[in-house]
Amino acid sequence: MSFPWAKQYTPTTEFGQWMDKQLPLPRFVYNSVGAGYPAPRNLNYMWNFGSMAGLFLVVQIVTGIILAMHYAANATIAFDSVEHIMRDVNSGWMIRYAHANGASFFFIAIYLHIGRGLFYGSYKAPREMLWLLGVVIYLLAMATAFMGYVLPWGQMSFWGAKVITGLFEAIPFIGKPIQELLLGGFAPDNAALNRFFSLHYLLPFVIVGVVIMHIWALHIPGSNNPTGVDVKGPQDTVPFHPYYTAKDGWTIGLALIFFTILMFFLPNALGHADNYIPANPLSTPAHIVPEWYFWPWYAILRAFTFDFLFIPAKLLGVLAMFSAILVWFFLPWLDKSPVRSGSFRPKFKIFFVILVIDVLILGYCGGAPAEEPFVMISQLAAAYYFAHFLIILPLLSRLEKPEPLPTSITESVTGKPLTTAS
Repeated sequence: MSFPWAKQYTPTTEFGQWMDKQLPLPRFVYNSVGAGYPAPRNLNYMWNFGSMAGLFLVVQIVTGIILAMHYAANATIAFDSVEHIMRDVNSGWMIRYAHANGASFFFIAIYLHIGRGLFYGSYKAPREMLWLLGVVIYLLAMATAFMGYVLPWGQMSFWGAKVITGLFEAIPFIGKPIQELLLGGFAPDNAALNRFFSLHYLLPFVIVGVVIMHIWALHIPGSNNPTGVDVKGPQDTVPFHPYYTAKDGWTIGLALIFFTILMFFLPNALGHADNYIPANPLSTPAHIVPEWYFWPWYAILRAFTFDFLFIPAKLLGVLAMFSAILVWFFLPWLDKSPVRSGSFRPKFKIFFVILVIDVLILGYCGGAPAEEPFVMISQLAAAYYFAHFLIILPLLSRLEKPEPLPTSITESVTGKPLTTAS
């Protein structure tokens, strides 16, 4: 979006002027995350998690590059190379724990970021492309995290790879060739480890490229805000820097404190003990689970326990698991309410809280053993999850009567109409 009142970038040095003509990178940064980008003046702390996700993406890339210098993608010595990093490489234990726990913090920020977008209607026009690119980032992050989980080549790594790649086998006709292509054979081994290592190293840079497009798509319509009301003038905005850089910095600092505590004092709290046992194809763990941030989707996958007509239960579970995320792509057209923000939609707020509880229940069941009552609870929670997006949201958008919106962002902040606000 073009803001006529935005502060313009003006180089003050001869080198800055030359650089601005040759490669206006400082101008791009200034207009994207500096004083040249006017942001709505009423953004709350839920708008801080995008920058936090960006920070932990950088942490993952930097620590990942260092780990790749010492890791050996060979099934015979992969586990030992990780132990070598932990014991013999200078500060290797810290780099490895930062990488492992950084993934969890990245997904925490991503989930809070997605939750904010769902509640405040950030997927609605004119920000559909912004939302779609965000979903693509999430899918790429899932693929990257899964492949990274395989690399330590412990028991949970090996059997996680076997179970997840085995899902493709359920797809008729093309599933088996896809599985063999991913593994480079018929079971996880050297070829699979090399493929996963290569893709795990490559995909974060692909994510960075999509993040740049995500930021670009953000700056065309401008940021959404808690009221969902469009910016109407300079009185509705403040420069992104220093106001929101300082605000984001406070949240990032707090997150780094918790990240440091986890990394130094509870480094394995979010991991699985079986991954400290070398991979053994002849010994199946009693309870195979992915990382915690995949648990809701894993619960949906396991919720299908019987065939339906000619469709096997395994295929139904695979389709449901992928559909649970792919349905997000259609949100801008499923929710046709003219009001963006959930703050002014009383019934939507109730169902949003129920959805959050439902996802937490799915997460708990995904980390629990595949036995009753967890399977039945997963089935009920999965049914509600799809009902929320495919039935409840479309009905709410037509039947719900929203509360009156403020006439401007300034009115929502000051309590005064736009005409009398200073």
